[in-house]
Amino acid sequence: MPIRSPHGRSAAYRSLWQWPLRSPVRLVVVAVLAVAAVVAVSIGLGSLRAESAPLGSPAGSGVATTDRPTAAATPSVLPPVPELTPTTLPPSRAPQEALQVASLWSRAWVRPAPGVTADEWLAGLRPYTSEEYLGVLAAVDPGNIPARRVTGEPRPVRVSPRSLQVEVPTDALTLRVLVVDTEQGWRVAGYERA
Repeated sequence: MPIRSPHGRSAAYRSLWQWPLRSPVRLVVVAVLAVAAVVAVSIGLGSLRAESAPLGSPAGSGVATTDRPTAAATPSVLPPVPELTPTTLPPSRAPQEALQVASLWSRAWVRPAPGVTADEWLAGLRPYTSEEYLGVLAAVDPGNIPARRVTGEPRPVRVSPRSLQVEVPTDALTLRVLVVDTEQGWRVAGYERA
């Protein structure tokens, strides 16, 4: 006789699910049967895979007789990569525009006169600084800069076709300025103490 009401259907399902929980023996028997069913299914699937594999495959006889390499038998080896060496140029080949940008940037970087705000100091650096580096310089307090003036000409230290490092002497320290060739021209993209 079919179960027609939702209450009757839920009661029937509830009685099926509660049956193993009525005694510890039933629960153990159901658990053992469930584990046995899972093991039987996995063994059955494994034997199906072994039967469907060709004879020369690793799942078949264990001896590979085909000429086609398998992923497990052949390790993948990448071709050797030559060591990357950056192109360096002699310091005499440093572009004059880049050296001029390093000099103008350094003169704008030193501690500003009293009364100059951080925004005004940053605006003075803007024409010579890359857009990405302006965000970093926005966090700098110009009152903490130890140098008050540039004391010499910029000297190229490392020159590449599209970037160079320039040392600029000041009255407190020597700056090492990184100047890069951008779409807007040569711009400063970083500095550190030399």
